[in-house]
Amino acid sequence: MTQFFTARHFNQAIHQAKQAADNGPVVVTDRGRPSHVLLTYQAYQQLQGSELSLLDALAMPDSTGAIDLPLEARQVDPPRPIDLT
Repeated sequence: MTQFFTARHFNQAIHQAKQAADNGPVVVTDRGRPSHVLLTYQAYQQLQGSELSLLDALAMPDSTGAIDLPLEARQVDPPRPIDLT
């Protein structure tokens, strides 16, 4: 369910807006016109349609701990013999 906050109300009640974002997008209006949308990070990731990239993970605050990134297994062919004669 989309909720609307005026810019003034948003600035005065950020915690309330964050809680509202748990139930759906929060649209922030400026002079009666939509200007920003607040989403949970999980909702944002779903919109992006991709997993966390290494660049995004390193750019996150407090990224000093271990970061679990999916690793893709690669099939490596054995080296071919080289004829040096």
